[in-house]
Amino acid sequence: MKQMHITETVLRDAQQSLIATRMPFADFEAVLDEMDQAGYHSVECWGGATFDSCLRYLHEDPWERLRKIKSHMKNTKLQMLLRGQNLLGYHHYSDDTVRRFVRKSIENGMDIIRIFDALNDMRNIEVAVQECIAAGGHAQGCICYTLSPIHNLDLFVSLGKQIEEMGCHSLCIKDMAGIMSPKECFELVSALRENISLPIYVHTHATTGLGYMTYLKAAEAGAAGIDCATSCFSGGTSQPATESLVYTLAQMGFDCGVDTKILKKVNDFFIPVQQRFAASGVFDPYVLSTKTDALVYQIPGGMLSNLVAQLKAQNAIDKLDAVLAETPRVREDLGYPPLVTPLSQMVGVQATVNVLLGERYKSIGKEIKSYIRGEYGKAPGSIDAALAEKVLGGEQPLTTRYADTLEPEFDKAKEYLGGRAESEEDVLSYIAFPQQAEQYFDIRDAEKPFVAQFTIREVG
Repeated sequence: MKQMHITETVLRDAQQSLIATRMPFADFEAVLDEMDQAGYHSVECWGGATFDSCLRYLHEDPWERLRKIKSHMKNTKLQMLLRGQNLLGYHHYSDDTVRRFVRKSIENGMDIIRIFDALNDMRNIEVAVQECIAAGGHAQGCICYTLSPIHNLDLFVSLGKQIEEMGCHSLCIKDMAGIMSPKECFELVSALRENISLPIYVHTHATTGLGYMTYLKAAEAGAAGIDCATSCFSGGTSQPATESLVYTLAQMGFDCGVDTKILKKVNDFFIPVQQRFAASGVFDPYVLSTKTDALVYQIPGGMLSNLVAQLKAQNAIDKLDAVLAETPRVREDLGYPPLVTPLSQMVGVQATVNVLLGERYKSIGKEIKSYIRGEYGKAPGSIDAALAEKVLGGEQPLTTRYADTLEPEFDKAKEYLGGRAESEEDVLSYIAFPQQAEQYFDIRDAEKPFVAQFTIREVG
């Protein structure tokens, strides 16, 4: 019987895509032991936006959260998503920070680190991959899937070869917008299997309605595993449902290695959790509808929800269609970067600004300027000449790896924090998200019980 690995995403990408990563540890602690018995290949539970959300909204230590999850997961591998040189933030960090962060992730319980670069510039994942391997973790290199005049099968295969040469243990095709068709998936998985020997995992979203069909063709092409979400947190901008895929794949002759009775218990547990978020308005039904326009705009689910929120905040939700139409134009001007964090947010914000100001590039975001200067890596295609001239003014963009220009930052951060940092992990939290980390440290300090200290003197 053929094998198909299942990665369960409810603790990370599913809740990130549907409820903006607002699920505290207390909401799922009671089901972790059950999940550990389900037979998943891995549980994606960390990385992505979870780190930021823990500090910013949930007032949790993300490292402690990881350790707690690990204490319940004795049989199941834990998995995280890492943005290469961006780690879990939105800009490049120094190599010393990247190495420490990766090593500490593994020391605190992480098993599989899925590592990607938003531009598919493999120079930006090398350090994280090297450190993951050195620390004993499973390094999974990513190809960010996108459609454009310059992205084709040959390019993706060449990226796959680079990932294999780098020493990665497996490869993931990361289709963050759910735009990879069943045919395209079958052809890409097949081409990669013909050219490299790594196990190939496929990640997609149900946004466009293609996800279920795409996964079935991935299985037929010989993919090693797929990402799914327990059914009450599946669909829409999340992943296809775990139970539905397991049921269908079993009929196709695949052993997913999971216990379907436990899958039901896991979903039964999360139904009232989902209902609470729906009642509070955090779970917006809008994210569950099928959006075939994404096949044109290529906007990932998280990016779409961000655009809606931004426009609502500006009382300009009536401009949504104009912003959606402007997004691919901005992307073309920037050389067709894949729309994945942080590029998706950068392109979306610039498209929004262009529409709201009524003039294209009247105001250019600092991140877009950094991108054009080459600080995020090599653009996949050519950047619009007039836009480049407006930003660069005749200067040449950076062609070397931007991280090579960055000074080590860990020791300076440690010195700045002094006694406020109780661990190396605290320093890394601060480097990743300075303001949010300091706010969390303040809350943590305020919650510590007051201990009166007395000096006991011996009376003779």
